[in-house]
Amino acid sequence: MAESYYARGEKHAHPHPEADAHEAMEHGGHGSLREYVVGFVLSVVLTAIPFWLVMTGAIPDKQTTALVIMAFAIVQIVVHMIYFLHMNTKSESGWTVMALIFTIVIVVIALSGSLWVMYHLNHNMMPMTHDMRQMP
Repeated sequence: MAESYYARGEKHAHPHPEADAHEAMEHGGHGSLREYVVGFVLSVVLTAIPFWLVMTGAIPDKQTTALVIMAFAIVQIVVHMIYFLHMNTKSESGWTVMALIFTIVIVVIALSGSLWVMYHLNHNMMPMTHDMRQMP
């Protein structure tokens, strides 16, 4: 009975010198338990600090608090991408980074466009001069 290639534990020579590294990256590119624990601890800390800032009112200015929370959110997104999604510039010849950049551009366009439309709708609405309680 013929054994499979991987069952025998043999390696074959690839015509491309980087093919073995690519094959190892495809099959064993996941993080270790230590990396997952580090990612989890960072995620908990990056969640607890903004929660504490809001609950205690440590920063009296609400706009500054919002900016600090957004900064923590951005850092937490990066932590998730590195430790849980295993994104880097090396994997898949950088296509994951290109997909990330494309996603960020689309999200920024959608959010800024939505905020722009909502601001102008609010600003350009006609003020109601009559009392609504007098309506039938």
